[in-house]
Amino acid sequence: MKNTPVSRVDLHLHSTASDGRLPPADVMQRAADAGVGLAALTDHDTVAGLDEAAAAARRLGITLVPGSELSARWARGTLHIVGLGLDPQAPGLEAGLARHAAVRHERARRMAERLARHGAPALHEQVLAMTGGAPPGRQHFARALVAAGVVADSRAAFRRFLARGRPAYAPAEWAPLADVVGWIHGAGGLAVFAHPTRYGLSRGALREALKAFVAAGGDAVEVACGGFGPGDVGQAAALARRHGLAASVGSDFHDPEFPWIGIGRLPPLPGDLEPVWRRRYLGR
Repeated sequence: MKNTPVSRVDLHLHSTASDGRLPPADVMQRAADAGVGLAALTDHDTVAGLDEAAAAARRLGITLVPGSELSARWARGTLHIVGLGLDPQAPGLEAGLARHAAVRHERARRMAERLARHGAPALHEQVLAMTGGAPPGRQHFARALVAAGVVADSRAAFRRFLARGRPAYAPAEWAPLADVVGWIHGAGGLAVFAHPTRYGLSRGALREALKAFVAAGGDAVEVACGGFGPGDVGQAAALARRHGLAASVGSDFHDPEFPWIGIGRLPPLPGDLEPVWRRRYLGR
């Protein structure tokens, strides 16, 4: 597995276990159809889809990396840390995910109240029905707003209501960055700083975020990510070099209706960077 081509690796995928649009088995099928041989299911703050994904991966001949994308509190806001190669039953991880599930449910309640105050229909019950009672995210509210005819599409939902600074945005009290990295390491995993150029941070602030991540024991940074252009790849690669981090690749796939973020469709890693899957064999 050490020589797996980058084009056949995708270590950042979402399913209906969090805010993706496809069940875990269907995500694995799409990965297989795209020629991906090493894939990670990394749903937000949950490992609920891993059993289904693992069964499908075995049938399809894919090596599945058990993962999760964890929200983390940093001095200037929220960061997303992908855990790869996790033991889903590790006690520290289980406790951390339970904490974040409660945070997500409380945030959803506040978001629904804020939407109602701004003329949107009551959506809390619809969103919970959409998730099957699992902790909801902003994408679920976006889809509910589209279904209710309030906005034309999910992007409009974020622009009008859900993005930071908009009327329905509600902050969440995630666990501190060092705690989240500790949960990942305690579960036998590697901690990856997700999609570094998407936080809206200045270059200086982004370097500070990576310094905090490294100080917490972080292992890698996503250098090739869905939607990245050449400039993003270059900036993320420079961060990996500057901080001595391995490089990861992941589409951040959520929805087949977003053709610009396709499974396995990733720019190549610069040749001087160490792929995260060579740092440690990630298959289980």
